[in-house]
Amino acid sequence: MTELTALTLAEARDGLVAGDFSARELTQSYVTAMETATELNAYIVDTPEQAFSMADAADARLKDGTAKAMTGIPLAIKDLFCTRDVHSCSASHILNGFQPQYESTVTQNLWDDGAVMLGKVNMDEFAMGSSNETSYYGPVRNPWKASGSEKELVPGGSSGGSSAAVAAEIAVAATGTDTGGSIRQPAAFTGTVGLKPTYGRCSRWGIIAFASSLDQAGPITRTVRDAAIMLESMASFDPKDTTSVDCPVPNYEAALTGDIRGLKVGIPKEYHADGVPEDIEKIWKQGIEWLKDAGAEVVDISLPHTKYALPTYYIVAPAEASSNLARYDGVKYGLRVTGESLDDMYALTRAEGFGDEVKRRILIGTYVLSAGYYDAYYLKAQKVRSLIARDFANAYEKVDVILTPTAPSAAFALGEKSSDPLEMYLNDIFTVPASLAGLPGISVPAGLSQDGLPLGLQLIGRAFDEETVLKVGGVLESAAQFSAKPAKWWGAK
Repeated sequence: MTELTALTLAEARDGLVAGDFSARELTQSYVTAMETATELNAYIVDTPEQAFSMADAADARLKDGTAKAMTGIPLAIKDLFCTRDVHSCSASHILNGFQPQYESTVTQNLWDDGAVMLGKVNMDEFAMGSSNETSYYGPVRNPWKASGSEKELVPGGSSGGSSAAVAAEIAVAATGTDTGGSIRQPAAFTGTVGLKPTYGRCSRWGIIAFASSLDQAGPITRTVRDAAIMLESMASFDPKDTTSVDCPVPNYEAALTGDIRGLKVGIPKEYHADGVPEDIEKIWKQGIEWLKDAGAEVVDISLPHTKYALPTYYIVAPAEASSNLARYDGVKYGLRVTGESLDDMYALTRAEGFGDEVKRRILIGTYVLSAGYYDAYYLKAQKVRSLIARDFANAYEKVDVILTPTAPSAAFALGEKSSDPLEMYLNDIFTVPASLAGLPGISVPAGLSQDGLPLGLQLIGRAFDEETVLKVGGVLESAAQFSAKPAKWWGAK
């Protein structure tokens, strides 16, 4: 029998239903695998006792015929999803020891469908980062290494723990969140599939906020089919979230027909960015040919305001972060560092509790919201954001989906860009526009770089048309036949 940790979500689901193995056996295989991969630093907290209890409940459901698609599937949960009575600190020292007495809507949906929680995975602090190096708990290591090199690589961010866990086969799949690319970019860096749904498709209730008008939960999985199955479980209308959209959740798996004949695929000229490696351009051209061969019509399009997307994002997101993170002051929960006065406590707690990148973004956000600068920066950024969204709306009058690279490079070495924030921010150049417009996007592994590292292609769709994104993603995946896996990582036997 195939090693259980090598099964995709769909294969694990089918095996559980057929009785080839139990949910407890599947969970045990992952708990054992997690113990051999601790040097990746993917997990912050392991929850084996809870996992086995949930697995036993899943086995009961499988036995009595009430199982759903996610029943018995062991998952890794990104640390900013609040999970009842379990560490939920957004990888920040300022929330040290916080164990919420409530469950996020997304994770509750998964548990209602019988999924199993293996533990909470590492991430950039408050989801602020593109490399998973800003975590209070230390950086996550990518299970991949470049050919002929022993350099440790980043897994992307902020959902680096999620992507590393899936790539290293220490979780069947994982939850992630995407604010400016934090599901899609780490998926590209680790050879996994990352799906950012339309803003409002998955509830934000119970997710520790970074930028409220951008944050969106989604799955990181091994295949497009797995992403379709998991998204259907995660998504729902939630009256507790005022940005949740009340619309039916389709059967996403049924959309994977493999037939894209006649679909129009847009190729935006603005994504031919200066300095993009030849590997990226080559895999993009290959993706275009794959879709042509499958019967799609390729259409050249323009998204003229793309060049303003990154500066717009780095005004809007820090401004919202500044507002959201003002609640962390040492009074109600988490870290408290006392001083001679209340003001001292605020200052000392925040100085010790927040990392450098979070402080940087709070300062930027507070500045652009301050008197005299609000109109010049924040208000103008919101106007440009509307123009970016309009570019996409105009494009979708001509095409059904848009194909671009996911990231401007393959995974880079730990510490390579952490000293240069601007260079780090450029990792989001291809993912930020869709985030500003609130559109769904998926990263599909499409090939390897000259150094033997994964490269991803991104598909961006119309709002609430994840079905088309998944359908085209499935065709891209079938054409790419990406089957490479990282060599066994440090500490593994």
